[in-house]
Amino acid sequence: MKTVIMAGGKGTRISSIASDIPKPMIKIDGMAVLEREIYSLRDQGFKDIILTVSHLGQIIMDYFGDGSNISPVTNKPFGVNIEYYFEKEPLGNAGALFKIKDQLTDDFLLLNADALFDIDFNRLISFHKRKGGLATIFTHPNSHPYDSGLIIADDNHCVNQWLTKEDDRPIYYDNRVNAGLHVLKKSLLDQVIHKDKIDLDRDLLKPLAGQGQLYCYDSPEYVKDMGTPERYKAVCEDFAQGIVQRKNLKNKQRAIFLDRDGTINKYVGFLRDIDDFTLEDGVAKAIRKINELGYLAIVVTNQPVIARGEVTFDELKQIHQKMQVLLGKEGAYLDDIYVCPHHPDSGFPGEIKELKIECDCRKPKPGMLLQAAKDFNIDLENSWMVGDSQNDILAGQNAGCHTCLVNNIANYGQDLTFKSVYDFIEKCS
Repeated sequence: MKTVIMAGGKGTRISSIASDIPKPMIKIDGMAVLEREIYSLRDQGFKDIILTVSHLGQIIMDYFGDGSNISPVTNKPFGVNIEYYFEKEPLGNAGALFKIKDQLTDDFLLLNADALFDIDFNRLISFHKRKGGLATIFTHPNSHPYDSGLIIADDNHCVNQWLTKEDDRPIYYDNRVNAGLHVLKKSLLDQVIHKDKIDLDRDLLKPLAGQGQLYCYDSPEYVKDMGTPERYKAVCEDFAQGIVQRKNLKNKQRAIFLDRDGTINKYVGFLRDIDDFTLEDGVAKAIRKINELGYLAIVVTNQPVIARGEVTFDELKQIHQKMQVLLGKEGAYLDDIYVCPHHPDSGFPGEIKELKIECDCRKPKPGMLLQAAKDFNIDLENSWMVGDSQNDILAGQNAGCHTCLVNNIANYGQDLTFKSVYDFIEKCS
């Protein structure tokens, strides 16, 4: 499979860091970010690369050559095959794709050269092939969804809406943003776009939303652009702390599993009304710290109100979207949310009979934690279950996690007890 890396940006916002080299050649811990991208691809078997270059592009071409050049950092050949397309006139960030169409494989990777990432590409491509769409975009939650473009998708990860920053958005939404990594089918380039400059998002991808041909691959793996001096500094710090490499799903992940009611939001009994959802004091700051430490923040929640017929799946989704928006406003995000909608006791008016079952996911059983471990390659022995009830503690113990009880002074055999999630994170980080 061919990989196209768009390396033609001018990098005007980060020019104070390095104005005399292309943005992709800015160094992270002594190595150009583009070189790190190429090694990440090479080490996973993606060795046929096309670089689209323009601004100061000759510097990139001289440095890498055809891929057989010797790296001044490693003193070894880059070990890939590189071709170039040099934009003499700006074509937009997707215009060059139409010029190199005949050089592409039927499916190809399309990446930005100004982002630091470390992801399992084979996992992404496998998802793309299973879905069978024209395009798959890599999506993830971030700490500022309120000023990011949003991807609205259904439960099958098919994109229904692509909301840019200027578009109206719903009050509550999933924290899911485009990370700038893509798998595309070459046939997407069969269309004719009558523009001198073609924008990848607005002209090629956004029009696919709602057509059943665009899918989003959600992943907590590390992808961050370094387009401003502040973001560049943050990326350098993450790399120095080992967070970048550790987040690759080929590696075992550490997670902090969080109960919902009474742990993240204030306990009101069976929560049925979205207006009754309010965050516990300090919980957003605590989850932001979990994000910064490189742990996965995953909610695991029993919601028998679904089986009882008191809340629909759509209403529950809106409640969880409110949770994500409230956290996002304070710079925090959740990597995933797992729900048990079941309840074992049947025979009541209004209940959903097919959900009134004995299941493996209802806490204190560990099913939700075990499923998350499978989905994200989680090391349960080095992870935590944090909640306010005995069921939370038992679920964590049954999954093999460390356990912490919050907002409760009882003794259920937990490893630690704290007043709140915030206190737990502050004392244990």
